[in-house]
Amino acid sequence: MPRGYCVKCGRQDKSKGMKEIKSPQKTTTSKGKAMIKGKCPDCGTTVCTFKVD
Repeated sequence: MPRGYCVKCGRQDKSKGMKEIKSPQKTTTSKGKAMIKGKCPDCGTTVCTFKVD
């Protein structure tokens, strides 16, 4: 499962910012770079990561 940094959870505690992305989807940015986008399992905020396997 891909992991990404949740900005909302990370503000409260930096060590808890890295989360497994819930319902990940492979997508691309407007400039064509590949990324994975999904939701934080704890707070529901959108989480993105550019580390595509």
